[in-house]
Amino acid sequence: MGIEVKDWKELTDYRTPDWMKKAKFGIYTHWGVYSVPAFGPNVSWYPYKMYQEGSDQFAYHCREYGHPAKVGYKDLIPMFTGEKFDAMEWAELFKKAGARFAGPVAEHHDGFSMWNSHVNEWNAAVMGPKQDVVGALEKAVRAQGMHFMIAFHHAENWKFYPHWVKEYDTSDPRYAGLYGEAHNMDWGSEKRYLPEPIRWSDTMDGTIDSQWIAQDLPSPAFHEKWFTKLKEVIDAYRPDYIWFDFGLAFINDHYQRKFLTYYREMAEKNGQETAVSYKWNHLPVGAGLIDLEQGRFAEATYHDWITDTTVDAGEAWGYMRDAKYKSAKSLIHYLLDNVSKNGYLLLNVGPKPDGTIPEEARKVLLEMGEWLAENGEAVYDTTPWRTAQEGPTKMTGSGAFCEMDEVEYTPKDIRYTMKDESIYASALGRIGNRVTLHQIIPMVYKEEIESITVLGDGKPLAWEAKGNTLIIDTSKAGKNDIATVLKIKRKNIYG
Repeated sequence: MGIEVKDWKELTDYRTPDWMKKAKFGIYTHWGVYSVPAFGPNVSWYPYKMYQEGSDQFAYHCREYGHPAKVGYKDLIPMFTGEKFDAMEWAELFKKAGARFAGPVAEHHDGFSMWNSHVNEWNAAVMGPKQDVVGALEKAVRAQGMHFMIAFHHAENWKFYPHWVKEYDTSDPRYAGLYGEAHNMDWGSEKRYLPEPIRWSDTMDGTIDSQWIAQDLPSPAFHEKWFTKLKEVIDAYRPDYIWFDFGLAFINDHYQRKFLTYYREMAEKNGQETAVSYKWNHLPVGAGLIDLEQGRFAEATYHDWITDTTVDAGEAWGYMRDAKYKSAKSLIHYLLDNVSKNGYLLLNVGPKPDGTIPEEARKVLLEMGEWLAENGEAVYDTTPWRTAQEGPTKMTGSGAFCEMDEVEYTPKDIRYTMKDESIYASALGRIGNRVTLHQIIPMVYKEEIESITVLGDGKPLAWEAKGNTLIIDTSKAGKNDIATVLKIKRKNIYG
């Protein structure tokens, strides 16, 4: 039976499921053949850049493996062994880190599927690790009590490889399952050189180039395969959340609606509450949750949203040798800032080609988990307070990719959340002997305040209200170097 594709008026009533509103924090993985060269920046774009003469990736590939005309991307697959991959170990780590949902990138731009696909022979179940990675993680993630998510970048496969360069394996129809359907063949081999980078958006410089933009739009056959891959994953693994990268922008309207129709129907059949996210304006307003890559909003919003960022310093997006990493402190501040403004956080981790999580990433995740174990009450199952923030430090940008202009917060920078009768004021650092809050009184009457404590300590603190200022004596309170959370418990004085 065919799918009766719904109109947008029936698909723009999206509501973020309650489980995600409560969960706030998730972890996903960029793990694929691109982890073999482990060469950045952005290792997941290595297969695109390695075929462009003049790029650093091309030079690296020639040096390490040979000229791309002789050793193509497909020839790296046997080195993607995954011999130490342990889905349960990953899931346990993500749970300890404080994540409430988790999962893998099911397929990146490179066309290599990480599940046991029946429509794509180039998949991890029969090549490389020879394991159904998506299936193993689905079981492991759910066993840890987390919701299961999937990320899809496969729309970009259409534009990812130079089919027009006859010297490369990308033009060979035998490998079309990996490299995609051939198009723009009239361009010829002279277009094998590094194209001119362009300003594709206000925030993406250099990654997208003139050649990317100039390519034909996807064919009907590509669209059908795009949808069929999604259908396979929905049917086999029942993801609670499907995340899309920017390639969704050039997927035809009919197929966007076909996917949303099918995903919703299957969710209803399975008794699931599901989430879908997209970037920029790549779906109509109301069709899903907006995602900001490596960025967040400067102010609280009336709609909810999610950030996807990476545990590394921002240049790896997968396993990259000698990568630098964010600190647990900066990521907890990221999370607290998002949650106070009606947002969530999705954090990427890039495993090595053998399937192990880099020790630097593991350390950061465990430090995050230690803080959340003590202070998660201010994060999970909360809503933003009437005011999101106060303090001297201001973001210099807002929206996608603004984390490149990140600021360093101080203990005087406060982020507010609330749940039931409690308001949480998270000071972004180690507080001193007194904390002054300017966003509680008069929205809370001083007579309403039953107690003020520090999470993880619990001892009642002395306080006083002076005008519209709440002054709290924290000289004897427990303090945390990452962030110290003050819990203001209210009582009903009129009920």
